[in-house]
Amino acid sequence: MDPKRLRNLGISAHIDSGKTTLSERILYYAGRIHRIQEVHGEGDGATMDHMELEKERGITITSAATTVEWNGSTINLIDTPGHVDFTVEVERSLRVLDGAILVLCAVGGVQAQSLTIDRQMRRYHVPRLAFINKMDRVGADPAKVVRQLRERLGCDAVLMQLPIGREAEFAGVIDLIAEQAVYFDGEHGEVVRREPIPPSLAAEAQAARQQMLEALSMYSDEILERLLSEEPVAEELIHRVIHEAVVSEQLTPVFLGSAYKNKGVQPLLDAVCALLPCPADIDNEALDMDRGEAPVRLSSNADDPLVALAFKLEDRSYGQLTYVRVYQGTLAKGETIVNVRTGRKIKVGRVVRMHSDQMEEIDSIPAGYIGALFGIDCASGDTFVSPGLSLTMTSMFVPAPVISLAISPKNHKSEIGLSKALNRFAKEDPTFRTHTNPETGETIISGMGELHLEVYVERIQREYGAEVTVGAPRVAYRETITQRAEFDYLHKKQTGGSGQYGRVAGWMEPLAEGDFVFENQVVGGAIPTQFIPACEKGFRECLAKGPKMEFPVTGIKIVIHDGASHPVDSSDLAFQQAARGAFHQGYFKAKPVIQEPIMKVVVETPTGFQGAVMGSLNQRRGMIVGSQDEGSFCVIEAHVPLAEMFGYSTVLRSLTQGQAQFTMEFLAYRQVPQAIAEELEKKAAAQKKNVA
Repeated sequence: MDPKRLRNLGISAHIDSGKTTLSERILYYAGRIHRIQEVHGEGDGATMDHMELEKERGITITSAATTVEWNGSTINLIDTPGHVDFTVEVERSLRVLDGAILVLCAVGGVQAQSLTIDRQMRRYHVPRLAFINKMDRVGADPAKVVRQLRERLGCDAVLMQLPIGREAEFAGVIDLIAEQAVYFDGEHGEVVRREPIPPSLAAEAQAARQQMLEALSMYSDEILERLLSEEPVAEELIHRVIHEAVVSEQLTPVFLGSAYKNKGVQPLLDAVCALLPCPADIDNEALDMDRGEAPVRLSSNADDPLVALAFKLEDRSYGQLTYVRVYQGTLAKGETIVNVRTGRKIKVGRVVRMHSDQMEEIDSIPAGYIGALFGIDCASGDTFVSPGLSLTMTSMFVPAPVISLAISPKNHKSEIGLSKALNRFAKEDPTFRTHTNPETGETIISGMGELHLEVYVERIQREYGAEVTVGAPRVAYRETITQRAEFDYLHKKQTGGSGQYGRVAGWMEPLAEGDFVFENQVVGGAIPTQFIPACEKGFRECLAKGPKMEFPVTGIKIVIHDGASHPVDSSDLAFQQAARGAFHQGYFKAKPVIQEPIMKVVVETPTGFQGAVMGSLNQRRGMIVGSQDEGSFCVIEAHVPLAEMFGYSTVLRSLTQGQAQFTMEFLAYRQVPQAIAEELEKKAAAQKKNVA
């Protein structure tokens, strides 16, 4: 197989632009499947949406890989999700691909997620073609979409085709390079018929071709000379110039069609083979760990030492499946490879090629190809090399989770299933995190959005049979005191045998910095030295659950200056009890208050939504600290109580058509307003009643 005939291709788009429908047509025309299934509707659902949940909801949740042959070229194809909640699937796919098709809806144009995908493609330097899908829909306007590509994404977008008819009349496309009309006959558009351009469209096609050539003359002096001398421009020259401009990420050729109506897919596949880069056209670099992470350019030669990247993991019933992209060398069955991160040697067992969720056994994965390994223990982002090499690939960008939920099992059987599920999902998906809150004892799951967590909760129930309850995580409130208060407490208990006796006197006061300070000012042995640590221990034990509302106590300084002991009845235990009594005695005199965690929230939003976003933060008791413009985006910083931030990602998305994103991190604890403190006290009282 000639490596120049290989294409690693991703299909990315805003949700509902028709990515999976397009993938299904590509598989059908390439002879990989023999019956077209739709995303929504009867039948088994689209081939690339293999999970039950994907079929039911009609959305793509995980990226799926397959390989097709087209006109003597091999295309490794990855269909990615469009929903912002599953953005890591797009991220990790683009990390290993050499080219992509950006699918756009002919009516919706450049939408919110298109902007995110554009940022991801630029981050990993992925050349792309644009495909304007759904040309059969009412309101389809390719000129508007091309304009948006230029204005909103800053692409040099150039139309390679014109539509023949619009909306319900959409019949085919005019190929501006070959100057032909292309029609799609047969039950599923499988017969491509090329004819001369209809006379009614000849003038428009001529003008559009001239425009296209003028745009290409920016990238080629040869085309410019031919235009100036009014000579014809050969197809081979046009293809070569477009290919070079696409590989250097300067040009975005635009194609038209309707995947659902089976029109325009075959010319798009021809364009993928002619215009997108093969692995050798792309500069891939690794870092040399022996030479202070100096960059090393990788060859795409199958005979060189191996360098491969594990970019995705799946836990299957019979072991871990690791998706790998081989950048250099060959990954063959039975060979020994080294995981650079752990330094461990691994013997390669099964090597497979993926077709959605089905596997085909193969002997090796040569440079440039994408395949999968079985039964290898590694993490997402690990680099595999031949023994003796110490090269590592750069890892991908993983966005921080923005939303959390508390999850708890309903019974012991569910507890085991939940634990297995959480371990598996956290390993497979770097944007899904799980931890136990030490203060509230809840298991917290965090992710990229409400749909993201909803899907995982559903998978926990289906795949692991674990019954769970889900709720908003409890906020970790604190208690503290606001003024100085004195205490003088005598603990005296007389039972048979030796009794207990200890007296502790002193004061407590608010502490500006830190959680707890204990100071001993006892003089003259009023409390024997050996009992002072017991006093401190007694006070410390009271900090875990404050007397006011059983929240942890912080910011308190305790000083003891006097006390009394008994030669027989005093003991460590007696002074611990005395300290506890003294704490409770002084605490309420010191006017305790509740404090809540305040988060530093940074929202990045298109400038047009700045007012709405600021308003939404103010409604949540937020304090705006500042905002600054960065190009077409505006960055707003605010301090907002954590209790008000639950569900904010959904609110923010609906306010900004899904275009804004936010990050938040803990800032400080501050006193809660009186009204909220009263609400908390009411809730706590109601809970106590229920328990009783």
